[in-house]
Amino acid sequence: MLILRLIYVILLPILVAGRLWAVLRGRESWVDLRTRLRGPKGPTGAVWIHGASVGELASAKPVIAALADRPLLVTANTTTGRDRVQSWGMAHVTSALAPLDFRAVARRMARQTSALIVLENELWPARLLAAHNADRPVILLGARMSDGSARNWRRFRRVASRILAPVAMAVPQDARSAENLRRLGVPKAALRPPVTLKAAYLADNRPLPDDVQVFDRTTTLLAASTHAGEEAVVLKAFADLRRKRTDLRLILAPRHPARGSEIADLARAAGLGVSRRSLGEGPDKPVYLADTLGEMPLWYRVSGVAFLGGSLVDKGGHTPFEPIAYDCPILHGPSVRNFAETYAALHAAGGAVRVKDAARLADAMAQHLGDTGMAEKARAVAAPVDLAPLIAEIKAILPALPRP
Repeated sequence: MLILRLIYVILLPILVAGRLWAVLRGRESWVDLRTRLRGPKGPTGAVWIHGASVGELASAKPVIAALADRPLLVTANTTTGRDRVQSWGMAHVTSALAPLDFRAVARRMARQTSALIVLENELWPARLLAAHNADRPVILLGARMSDGSARNWRRFRRVASRILAPVAMAVPQDARSAENLRRLGVPKAALRPPVTLKAAYLADNRPLPDDVQVFDRTTTLLAASTHAGEEAVVLKAFADLRRKRTDLRLILAPRHPARGSEIADLARAAGLGVSRRSLGEGPDKPVYLADTLGEMPLWYRVSGVAFLGGSLVDKGGHTPFEPIAYDCPILHGPSVRNFAETYAALHAAGGAVRVKDAARLADAMAQHLGDTGMAEKARAVAAPVDLAPLIAEIKAILPALPRP
């Protein structure tokens, strides 16, 4: 524990400086900084649910909605995650930025809340230890523990044991995560069968906004959640296709919209006209840069094929369940360890195609644009998950609702 405290002492000024820089650049407010340093104000006795950002919290939305018969404090590391939860308008749900993981703040949060539910891989030591010390039940939901993360945690075996051994319930994302969590100290009795929360994703069928209706699934390609190093490959593939079919259009939705200017420059360098959604520009160019957050469902709904980013570079890939829900054929690169079992099943059924360079990406986009058969195979493999039994067990672990 001494080593952990020394690490925190070293990190403290770095983390605070990072948050202060976000305020000075206008990405966060001074109120946000106060929340980061002191913790959010929520209803006393609320169940604290924490997820990294939009994707993690959106995947847990059915669980959050089912637990919202009691006070909930839902936190995110990002302002976009916080705002997404707020936009749901759920009764009894308070959304806020997550505090920095310092002992004093974590203890205050533990006193204020009645339980802690952690989504995916958000294992912050101070808040987990504080919850255990305050005798608050801790639940790991959709927990992801890759081999690389497990190796890092094994360097701090005593810390890992202290924060994982008292966990009341751990629902891993996959079998590999389950084994890694068990080896790090999660009791076998606390482990449950793997559940991928993102597999419970339900399609949004509300009417499309007027400015999006110009896209046609027979001519629209999508590059979703791309990272640095992938956009150049996608743009080269699209430029090659445009020489043969000038009616094709590309929606490029980067994982980090702040990179919008950089990506727009790449498109122009590839000889492609580009318009940016973040600037209010209409989709009147061959490339529409969707450099916004929280709108990915729109792009899956109007696209005839999607390349999923984080896979041509070593990021482990992004969820295939969203495009599956919208019957959008899936292309991806070699790196898909975050959803390895799902992608293996998709390949076995012919529900996804792997590519490794611009030439193969261009061929796959041309071949599978509007491929309804491929989309049907993917849907057959990755049917929505029923979360009702899991939610019932979570409710049984949480403290009883206070009597009126």
